[in-house]
Amino acid sequence: MSKNQSKMIFTACTLIAGTILFQMGIYTFYVLMGWDLRFNLIEVCHSAAKSLGLTSVEYMLDALVFYTVLLSIWKIGKQLFTAHSMYKKFLLYENEQLTRELNDMYNEGKRDFTVISCSAPIAVTMGFLNPKIILSTGLLNLLDENELEAVIYHELHHKKHRDPLKIFLLSLFASIMWYIPILKWFHQKYKIVREVLADHHAIDQLGSSRDLGSALLKMLKTGRQANMPFSYVSFADTSVNYRIKYILDPLTEVPLKLPIMLTITSIYVFFMLCVLFILALL
Repeated sequence: MSKNQSKMIFTACTLIAGTILFQMGIYTFYVLMGWDLRFNLIEVCHSAAKSLGLTSVEYMLDALVFYTVLLSIWKIGKQLFTAHSMYKKFLLYENEQLTRELNDMYNEGKRDFTVISCSAPIAVTMGFLNPKIILSTGLLNLLDENELEAVIYHELHHKKHRDPLKIFLLSLFASIMWYIPILKWFHQKYKIVREVLADHHAIDQLGSSRDLGSALLKMLKTGRQANMPFSYVSFADTSVNYRIKYILDPLTEVPLKLPIMLTITSIYVFFMLCVLFILALL
């Protein structure tokens, strides 16, 4: 599994969505504060629509811009609040002794691991700028020492690369920009690639895929974890089929062939914006 695949997906998605959000953000301030802006894509679209007598397009653009901006603010705010609240709840069930032992063993005493008293096997990485790894006593009781080590290395890879933040961003782009359907495909594939790369890191650290595969199968037998109301990455909750194939055959590649219809639809959206831009400059 190539790291370039992960970078390619994330870069493409953020470039597409980031450009649109930047333009919409500028336009929102322009409308609310009366800024005099030039070469703004949305303003160009307005000018082109007026020149063609398509006044309804102007109102539709206004609605789309404010819908996207307000929805993104709402989702980001909700995410930050929910994640903070859930982490505080996790701390109420913290097993301080096991937490201290894991941090001393794997993280030189830095507090990146939190072990909570819970019978269900839980292994998640949450948080944006400084991700935390949440493990449960149920997980520690379920796995043997080598299997637990495989899970820990898997989650440490997610933490190091701030995967909760990156996956949330791609999820945000896909949900608020549903009119560019390729973003949803990028989000789904990125989650798969990141999980496989975390598995690859764990296998490299242990020198074998046996313990990782055994840990994954044990957690799957206990049932899938309930979805939590915040962005996170979980050891046994994503891309299970691809990961099993990779564990059995490390040469397995995640298929990243762009879907034709989604790609055409997404290109068409950009093409229409470009047409409006050209018409406005004539």
